[in-house]
Amino acid sequence: MKYYIIAGEASGDLHGSNLMKALYEEDKKADIRFWGGDLMQSIGGTLVTHYKERSFMGFAEVILNLKTILGFIKFCKKDIEIFNPDVIVFIDNSGFNLRIAKWAKEEGYKTHYYISPQVWASRAGRVKKIKRDVDAMYTILPFEKPFYDKYGYAVNFVGHPLIDAVSNRNLVDENVFRQEYGLSNKPIIALLPGSRKQEIKKMLDVMLSVIDDYTDYQFVIAGAPSQDFSFYKSIIQSRAIAFINNKTYDLLSVSFAALVTSGTATLEAALFKVPQVVCYKANAISYQIAKRIITLKYISLVNLIMDREVVTELIQADLNTKRLKKELGTILNPEKRNQLFLDYYELEKKLGGKGASKKTAKLIFEAIKN
Repeated sequence: MKYYIIAGEASGDLHGSNLMKALYEEDKKADIRFWGGDLMQSIGGTLVTHYKERSFMGFAEVILNLKTILGFIKFCKKDIEIFNPDVIVFIDNSGFNLRIAKWAKEEGYKTHYYISPQVWASRAGRVKKIKRDVDAMYTILPFEKPFYDKYGYAVNFVGHPLIDAVSNRNLVDENVFRQEYGLSNKPIIALLPGSRKQEIKKMLDVMLSVIDDYTDYQFVIAGAPSQDFSFYKSIIQSRAIAFINNKTYDLLSVSFAALVTSGTATLEAALFKVPQVVCYKANAISYQIAKRIITLKYISLVNLIMDREVVTELIQADLNTKRLKKELGTILNPEKRNQLFLDYYELEKKLGGKGASKKTAKLIFEAIKN
């Protein structure tokens, strides 16, 4: 069978790689062509375009880069026609993928979607188009199936792939890790400023502003695989802080606490049982637009899944040195940490256990085989 997979950004690359691995187990002769990143490329198949070539964040940024994005959409359609797949599998990345899905369905291709667009967060009216354009949807968050049920759209809840990604990783010897990266014996506070340049610029500077107030701790920046150190260096400047690139899971596994940019990383920190403060600051225009269309009580996946405030969220103006310093102090407190650990264990139960990628691959294979 021929599979065409479209993923965007680092998290899509991670989940795409695990899905590809599972598809190769289901279909030994699978021919996979994909948009993704280094992790997907390491599994096999043919990489068409790397996600870092089209990494745009926020409404304003998308508008400014609209011509480039439209060019990618045109190229993608042409590439699909040439490859002529048995199925197209979309992974998250709704702004791009839903446009391709509409065209693909009209052209008669089978369309499957792994990791639902966040229609439960804003513009729920898109469900009507998703029902029209997507043959099968595989959701990873427990509240998504009941949401879609309200609209008469039957979806498959497969569990969250991060559980597999975290549990299947190679374990790290903390002493060896510290030695390898020249870290001290102080407890580690990880800084996860995101993966896109726009968010790193906005988040990292304020994260770095608190390090002088916590000299008993070792702060370490988790570098994204899509960005060079020279970019981070322009923000770090002369500050003495450790930097480790493309080893976020290893870093979280030995961390005492973390400051985390809102997104998949909030859930990753929770699964590693790392107390965290969630940070988010967007372009002012993008934020004002988002505020008017997003209907959620929370922005972090941890709080959304638990449907209550488990981790503190510092959003826009609240993300400042004074507040961040205060909230970091709170999660270093033993009593608060114990409560967070209990909440994190409850969160993991809600996520549905292991095997999301295998379940999804099996469902896709069975659907197109028949």
